[in-house]
Amino acid sequence: MPASVGGPRVLLRRLREVMAKPETAQKRLDEIVVLIASNMVAEVCSVYLKRSATDLELFATEGLKPTAVHHTRLRVGEGLVGDIAAHARPLNLADAQSHPAFAYRPETGEEIYKSLMGVPILRSGRVMGVLVVQNRTKRHYTEEEVEALQTVAMVLAEVVAAAGLLDAPSELEEEEAKPFYLQGSSFAEGIALGHAVLHEPRVHVTKLIAEDTDAERERLERAVYALRGSIDDMLQTEDLSHAGEHREVLQTYRMFANDRGWLQRMSEAVNTGLTAEAAVERVQNDTRARLQRAADPYLRDRLHDFDDLANRLLRQLTGVTLSSVSEDLPVDAIVIARNMGPAELLDYDKDRLRGLVLEEGAPNAHVSIVARALGIPTVGRADEALDHVESGEAIIVDGDTGEIYIRPTQEVISSYSEKARFRAKRQEQYQAIRHEPAISQDQQRISLFVNAGLQVDLPHVAESGAEGIGLFRTELQFMIAAALPSLGDQVELYSAVLDHVGDMPVVFRTLDIGGDKMLPYMDLAQLKEENPALGWRAIRISLDRPALLRHQLRALLTAAAGRELRLMFPMVAEVAEYQRARALVDKELARLDKFGKERPSKVEVGTMLEVPALIWQLDALLPLVDFVSIGSNDLLQFLFASDRGNPRVATRYDLLSPAVLSFFRHVVDKCAEYETPVTLCGEMSGRPLEAMALVGLGFRRISMSPAAIGPVKLMVRSLDVGKLETFMEGLMNLPDGSVRPQLKAYAEAEGISV
Repeated sequence: MPASVGGPRVLLRRLREVMAKPETAQKRLDEIVVLIASNMVAEVCSVYLKRSATDLELFATEGLKPTAVHHTRLRVGEGLVGDIAAHARPLNLADAQSHPAFAYRPETGEEIYKSLMGVPILRSGRVMGVLVVQNRTKRHYTEEEVEALQTVAMVLAEVVAAAGLLDAPSELEEEEAKPFYLQGSSFAEGIALGHAVLHEPRVHVTKLIAEDTDAERERLERAVYALRGSIDDMLQTEDLSHAGEHREVLQTYRMFANDRGWLQRMSEAVNTGLTAEAAVERVQNDTRARLQRAADPYLRDRLHDFDDLANRLLRQLTGVTLSSVSEDLPVDAIVIARNMGPAELLDYDKDRLRGLVLEEGAPNAHVSIVARALGIPTVGRADEALDHVESGEAIIVDGDTGEIYIRPTQEVISSYSEKARFRAKRQEQYQAIRHEPAISQDQQRISLFVNAGLQVDLPHVAESGAEGIGLFRTELQFMIAAALPSLGDQVELYSAVLDHVGDMPVVFRTLDIGGDKMLPYMDLAQLKEENPALGWRAIRISLDRPALLRHQLRALLTAAAGRELRLMFPMVAEVAEYQRARALVDKELARLDKFGKERPSKVEVGTMLEVPALIWQLDALLPLVDFVSIGSNDLLQFLFASDRGNPRVATRYDLLSPAVLSFFRHVVDKCAEYETPVTLCGEMSGRPLEAMALVGLGFRRISMSPAAIGPVKLMVRSLDVGKLETFMEGLMNLPDGSVRPQLKAYAEAEGISV
């Protein structure tokens, strides 16, 4: 095919003519493969469709033996065709038979063909089959030809779907009436009883081939402009404009919507002859297929944001709105979805939305963060949930345990109704002790702090009853900005934080970027690291780019003039790194003196303790620092060599294992020896049972999300610390992988609120 847009356009026009004929689906497929082979100057064109989740069947061919149609089958992952289906990626081979994955089928007569190009047939991001062209000569197909075949495969997917070629009759009607139980993963705590609402955000694109590409391009640009405006409006809604971590999520979401590369890819798809809607769907399918294969869990999670954006853009183009979704929503709606982005969740009436179930997802995905911010119980990784529930059916979602009950029995409903009433009483208890100190039964005071990162998080300090901010993530301001924040911008934010907390302490962590926290305006995204979590990030970047760190330190010192300043460095792996960073603080203090500017009344400098190597340097480190903060999230993934974003291993090791408890005890004992304050910041500190274990190890300062303050404070106030410490001495050397059962039993026996 020539490397111009004329070829694909001609092919699409001819495909439209074939699709308009009143013929059977098989007849259309037969004509389509002939048409594609002719247009692409290929001697073979074949269509393989998935007959099941594991099998592909040859449905139509031009060039192979006709008798092979409906007889040749390959398993997904078998042969070159199976490889394309398994990985949802194109293959372009000049000598296909020399490829190690080649699987010969003698009934097809394909042994005379050397070159092969195949692309997945994608619809809604899922593989429906594979489209293949072959030639006798060894040739490498051009990028334009690969692009053209992908465009044709998209049109072919609609032909297959419209004909119902892959629809299998249901054999589960009798089973569907029975109660059904699913075990997923807890993404947001809480109990929800209600009725199922199937989330169907996709707009079915019926017009695929453009009449006027210039007009389609203009429609696309107008729709993108409207989409960006709707996201800006969403950020201004009253219940989202002053909330916590999800505010940062939506800012990132807006950044995706303004990505020029996204618009460019869609415009290029329009140039091949697709309508604006088809171009959006084409790019969405390609992005979904690509991100699903990504090794980085952060990138895989971003897939759902792009899916959400594409779906909203399709609704802009077609005029389809979701207003009817909220209007028809039952008062106790529990939404069931394969996955969704954060903005899709916000389309639902929050007064009627009781819970959320996702077949996919992750606890740190954006939709999960927003769900927690809105207090919506959420269970994810609930495989095949959509296959077992119909809209309107009764359902119970247990966000505490990850359990889902579809069509529950009356006994289960009664049990969960009581559990929901108990949770409501607990919320009242949390409110009642909001302004009370976290003092145990034996008069041990535990200081509870919150984690924050943006100015909109500040109201949560007082609302939660916390004693200050134990971790302020300064990188969030850098991540949501369109350009590097100026000195004035930083001073303004840090001053606002200090003004808001008043006499309460706040600990600023310097820039922790790199890894999964890339800045869009820096070259960090160009780094190709095998293990980004272990790569060039945090203090390593700051020391290699000292001007960046000095710029931030200058802003912090300026904002804290006349007040106390506490700051710490992330990802320190050896004492020498801390010393180099601390020397930059001293240089900036000397600069204030040189220019006659006011110093902070007191400056305390500490370090995050999240790299295991630093644990064995505590005797050298502790005399140099004013405090340390343990970052349990990173520390424990490094300790176990277990990626916390990988669902296969994220829950493999328990935080409440003797190895972890002994590790933490060593740190606490060393800090006590040098009289150095130590705080634990991380997810485990926000769960009452884990927080109880931390207190039993000797921690007296822990920092968590604002929502966790109430439950943890209630736990502390019901606890006898001395008895707990004695009990935990016997757990340190057990061979068990986890001492969670023993701690639960102890809490129950002692009447501790966990």
